[in-house]
Amino acid sequence: MSAKATSPLLLADFYKLSHRRQYPKGTEFVYSTWIARKSYMPNVSETVAFGFQRFVQRYLIDYFQDHFFSRPVAEVVAEYDRIVTNTLGGTPDHDHIVALHALGYLPLRIRAVPEGTLVPLRVPSLTIENTLPEFFWLTNYVESLMSSELWVAATSATIAHEYRKLFDAYARKTNPEGADFVQFQGHDFSMRGMSSVESGCVSGLAHLLSFSGTDTIPAIVEAERYYGADVESELVGTSIPATEHSVMSAGGRDDELGTYRRLITEVYPEGLVSIVSDTWDLWHVVTRTLGIDLHDEILARDGKVVVRPDSGNPVDILCGTVDQNGVMPLNPSTPQEKGVVELLWDAFGGTISSTGYKVLDAHVGVIYGDSITLERARQICERLESKGFASTNSVYGIGSYTYQYQTRDTFGTAMKATWVQIDGQEKHIYKDPITDDGTKKSLTGRVVVTGGGNGRLVAVDGLSLDDEDLFESGADGINALGDIFVNGRLMRTETLAGVRGRLTAARG
Repeated sequence: MSAKATSPLLLADFYKLSHRRQYPKGTEFVYSTWIARKSYMPNVSETVAFGFQRFVQRYLIDYFQDHFFSRPVAEVVAEYDRIVTNTLGGTPDHDHIVALHALGYLPLRIRAVPEGTLVPLRVPSLTIENTLPEFFWLTNYVESLMSSELWVAATSATIAHEYRKLFDAYARKTNPEGADFVQFQGHDFSMRGMSSVESGCVSGLAHLLSFSGTDTIPAIVEAERYYGADVESELVGTSIPATEHSVMSAGGRDDELGTYRRLITEVYPEGLVSIVSDTWDLWHVVTRTLGIDLHDEILARDGKVVVRPDSGNPVDILCGTVDQNGVMPLNPSTPQEKGVVELLWDAFGGTISSTGYKVLDAHVGVIYGDSITLERARQICERLESKGFASTNSVYGIGSYTYQYQTRDTFGTAMKATWVQIDGQEKHIYKDPITDDGTKKSLTGRVVVTGGGNGRLVAVDGLSLDDEDLFESGADGINALGDIFVNGRLMRTETLAGVRGRLTAARG
């Protein structure tokens, strides 16, 4: 059976199939929260809420319609029975599946904070519950599917946000006039290193909340498909022509100069072009090929030649080496001691920002895209500042070394049930393992999210249905959690521009 036709009820962990029979008899409603519980990234105490609308539209609406509700019930049941019989054994119980198919929609209610909101750890960004008592089993059944889609979106959006905060801070300090350039300073290079095309799309879309630079084309398509973006009327994402090592080496080492000259005078006589420059000898390329042999041609171009180092320690390559005590040489003389940014300044000069830092001539620039991390980016900004150079002299290719080296545990993201109704009686439930450090302790009861005294969102838990209604009326505050999906329908629509704007405002 083709993957295209796979029922969404098989997009789950095996143990989800048996939970329906394990809940207490008389269970009618199950209510759960989606929450980031702990950060394994230093100094990160908030995550970016993102990916809800895409998930709802792509899976809870479109996928369920195409691969469950629109298919003959006998076909859906046969597919389910075949898998279960030959893996778990026994005679599968599928009456609940038949009932859901007959209903024709997912009887779920999902509430979430607006996307692009900064949500403190241990505050839910989303809640989910069933709307019809006979489908109590459905709330946590969709956890596997929801979790696999949502943690990537929120994690990558949060990491991109941290990069943006870093670059914004250093731009304000070292080149206030170039602050608008920061939106291009973080460039998504991650697609080829992600676990799948879909993970690349989700992560790449999350990157676009904080930056406009990307090489992940499908992320732009996702933005148009799920967040109302339009490349014809707004800047969704952008890139520039760029070479790779196969291009540079195809011309041969003996005629490397000829390859560079052809690229910048014939193929791209104007505009931006990025040239990978360490196929053989980076230092020769920067000091001789570009700095002397093609110096005049570069300055005569209407555009920028961007040098791309692609190996080595990025901090040292861009900023120059330091001694074993981390001290920069007083009078650097070798290319290695100076680093690419200073070498380009030596060759092409530039201007001085209003805060006194060197800004490279507009005809040249540099991008580094190999094994960049948030910490390395911070070190580069720090070292450039200490050498008197503006942070905006460098662009960063943020790749899978940043976005793929993460898991759901990066922010301890999980969906946990906190409230049930059994035989008409509400019951507050929770987990608090004695063997845990407190990370896995859940909230309890129904939960609202409201503004705290310092402007940060806070969770109010331990509530009953009546308590929650007081927040809905505004009597006890305003609940930031609003309906996004109810009984098969998308209840509110976010745009990429709106989400970007919300996150930008939150950054201050």
